[in-house]
Amino acid sequence: MVPPRLDHTCGARGCQHNRMRRLTTYLARLFATDAIVLFGIVCFLLWLVNCLRSFEIVSVKGQGVFTLAVQALYTMPQLALAFFYICVGIGLVRALTALQTSHELHIIHTSRGIGGIWRAAGVVIGVAVAVVLLFAHWVEPQANRRFSELSASVAADLVSSTLRPGRFTQVTPGVVLLIGGREAGGEIREFFADDRRTAESRRTFIAESARVSTDGENYVLELRNGSLQYVQEDGRYSEVRFNRYDVSVESLSQPLAFSDSLTERDSFDLIGEAMAKGHIEGAVVQRLLDRSAEALRVIGLCLFTLAIAAFPSGRRARIAVPLEALVMLVAFAERGIGTYSPLGVGTGAILLIVLSGGALAYRLWPRRPRSVSA
Repeated sequence: MVPPRLDHTCGARGCQHNRMRRLTTYLARLFATDAIVLFGIVCFLLWLVNCLRSFEIVSVKGQGVFTLAVQALYTMPQLALAFFYICVGIGLVRALTALQTSHELHIIHTSRGIGGIWRAAGVVIGVAVAVVLLFAHWVEPQANRRFSELSASVAADLVSSTLRPGRFTQVTPGVVLLIGGREAGGEIREFFADDRRTAESRRTFIAESARVSTDGENYVLELRNGSLQYVQEDGRYSEVRFNRYDVSVESLSQPLAFSDSLTERDSFDLIGEAMAKGHIEGAVVQRLLDRSAEALRVIGLCLFTLAIAAFPSGRRARIAVPLEALVMLVAFAERGIGTYSPLGVGTGAILLIVLSGGALAYRLWPRRPRSVSA
C-alpha cells in the first residue's frame, strides 16, 4: 500500500508540471502573437511601397495591375528576411514589457516560473529559425528566379507588342529601347538598344530587323543585319557586325543585382549539384554560409531581448528609451558589422550572441545576500 504522503507528492508534481506547461504555452502564444502581427503589418506596408515603386510597369510598359502586384510580391522574401528577425525581437520585448507593466513578470520570477520564460522563448526562437532558414535557402532564391522570369516576360511583351515605334522606352534602369516600326507576324524594323548598366563599358545594339522568340523557357531576341558597338570606360571603341545575333531578353531586362546566378538557385539545388560533381566551389560554400547566418541573427537578437527585458526591475530610467527602439538600433548595428566585416555576414550575429549570452549568464548567476553590519 502506497503511503498517502507519496500520493500527495506525486499529485503535486503533476499539478506543477501542468502549471509550467500552461505557463509555457501562454508565454509562447504571447511572444508569437506580437511578432506575427508586427511582421504582417511590415510586410503589407513593404508590399505597397514596392507596388508604388514598380508602377511604371502599368503606366509605361503596358502591363496590368495583376502583373504589378505579382512582381512586387516576388521582391518580398528578400525584404522579409531583412525585417523578420527584428519583428521577432520587438515582439518578444513588447510581450515582456507588457508582463512587466502588469506585474506578471514579478509573479513568474517569485514563483520560480522563470523556466517557463526560457521554454517559451526557446519555442519561438526555434520556429523563427526554421522559418528564416526556409526563406533564406529556398523561398528567396525561388522568388528571385520567378522575378527574373516575369521581368523577362514583361520585356519580351514590351518588345514584341507594346513598344511604341519612334519612342524611347526604358526596360530596366540603364537599358533603353527604340524601334522604327512593326510588320505583320511580329517582325520589328530598325531595332536599337542602349545598355549603360555598367560604368566599365557601354553596349549598343543596332539592327535592321528583330523578332522575339521563345523555346518554352527563355525568351530570345533575334537581331538581323546589324552591329554591336562597345565603348570602354577609357573611351576605346569597338564594333562587331553580324548577319544574325541572338540576345537573351533576360540579360537586357534584369538589373545588375540579379546578374549573379546563385541568387536564383536554392540551396538544395546547389548541394545536389555539388554532390553530383563530387566537389563544391568556394562561392557556393560562401553563399550557403551567408544564408545560414540569418538564423544566427534571430538567435542573437532574441538573446539580447531576453537579457534586457526578461527580468523584473523597479528602477525608472532618467530618460525613458523604448526598448523597441533599442532592439532596432542593436539589429541595425549587427547588420552593419556583418556587412562591412571581412570575416563574413555572420560576424555581427556571432558577436551579439556572445555578448547577450554573457549578459544573460551574469543576470542568472546566483548572488549571496549582502550582510548588514551592526
